[in-house]
Amino acid sequence: MRKTKTQKRLSVKEQIRQLENKRKQLIQKEKSEERKARTKRLIERGVIAESLIANADTLTNEQFKAVLVEALNVVLDKPEPAEAESVSGSLNPLME
Repeated sequence: MRKTKTQKRLSVKEQIRQLENKRKQLIQKEKSEERKARTKRLIERGVIAESLIANADTLTNEQFKAVLVEALNVVLDKPEPAEAESVSGSLNPLME
């Protein structure tokens, strides 16, 4: 039996609805994967930071931030012109 135009239209609408739902699911999955990757990165970097700061577990968040800001300010200060030549080949992205 042949499908009528109305049945064909309904079938196409159903396919569109299914594809839209599939698209939404894929977007949700992508966002979830991005959140998991960000969470993993934040945890790993936090572990690295804590391993480099003495008594980090006893510091408040504000104190921890202050230590990081102070350390980064020292690292990010521009070197003298004579030092810049020796540092320019550095692999450290903070020094570029």
